[in-house]
Amino acid sequence: MAAPSRPALHLVPDTVSAEVLLTNEVGLHARPAALLARSVAELDADVVVRYGDEEANAASVLALMGLSAPGGKSITVVATGKDAREAVRRVEELADRGFDD
Repeated sequence: MAAPSRPALHLVPDTVSAEVLLTNEVGLHARPAALLARSVAELDADVVVRYGDEEANAASVLALMGLSAPGGKSITVVATGKDAREAVRRVEELADRGFDD
């Protein structure tokens, strides 16, 4: 008799992270925080933004604003999940564009 089939294990992809320079003048204020949150919301990824000793869920505009990350400083973006690489790429692209400020 054949052994019963087992469900495939869901493998969690490696973590993707990047240091991202906030190129806009005021950093993660309301509009840039909202753009960042929207840019990763539709992706299959858990994204965290770190500044100093603080971290915020990238899906939360208020949490991102609470980091008080000013322009000219770097944040660390850490993502896990199927779309982790794309999530980090999108945040890097937003920062490169100065969050359209």
